[in-house]
Amino acid sequence: MWHLLEPLHAVLYYAPEAFEEASALGYGTDERWPSYFPYRAAPLGEAGPEQVASAFYSFSPRMVAEHVEPAWRIASPAAVIEARTRAVDRAYRALFGGDRVTGPELAEAADTAARPLAAANAALDWPQAPHLQLWHAATILREHRGDGHIAALLTAGLDPMESLVSFAAIGAASVERFESRGWSRQEWTAARGRLTARGLVGVDGAATEAGRTLRRSVEQRTDQLAAGPWQSLGPAGTGRLAELLGDFWVAVLASGLLPSETTLGIGKV
Repeated sequence: MWHLLEPLHAVLYYAPEAFEEASALGYGTDERWPSYFPYRAAPLGEAGPEQVASAFYSFSPRMVAEHVEPAWRIASPAAVIEARTRAVDRAYRALFGGDRVTGPELAEAADTAARPLAAANAALDWPQAPHLQLWHAATILREHRGDGHIAALLTAGLDPMESLVSFAAIGAASVERFESRGWSRQEWTAARGRLTARGLVGVDGAATEAGRTLRRSVEQRTDQLAAGPWQSLGPAGTGRLAELLGDFWVAVLASGLLPSETTLGIGKV
């Protein structure tokens, strides 16, 4: 379900409509990060760099500060949330077609996905349109899983930098891709040295058997912590949602909007 829903959420960070809305607010669009941080952090209110770095975990605090310190001077969190809703509305209509976003399949998918999450949605109102309900539900599920993943990393004794190094060590993505999170090469080398001292990474940078076992335990614990909504929905409802999402998932992947390699490990873990 994570593999199905993550691309539907991630459209916000790559669609041209999202960059247009961000530009209209005053954010830079030469790269995705000036809009990524306010788009994702806006539900936290005017959160400062320390709070955002803690919540996002694996980004360099320097990189977070670079983009978050000016973020709320450019636009308020409320304005950013409105902009991201418009961006998703426009992007989904472009990807799926106007008829499909108002069609029965997407309406059913939104209703199925949203019901077990209503109690957890304390900060933001649910959108009215089915396609926006689906994106909102996918986003809550995504962040719910991400919070659990951070807890699993902490339990495994992996700090933000070590979490990336250990993930690269099992082949989740290239070292160059993980460098997009803003850490220096010296910080990467130091973290790899700490993991090598623990017997988790070899001198070649690849995970040892102990390192692979630890990462498997992290992913298993992440899945366990993410299971609550799907247990509430039940096997039949979860299966039906997966069936309904298939065509929309394919449309997002076929669009070419999303990068072929990400730091999330989709398709690798």
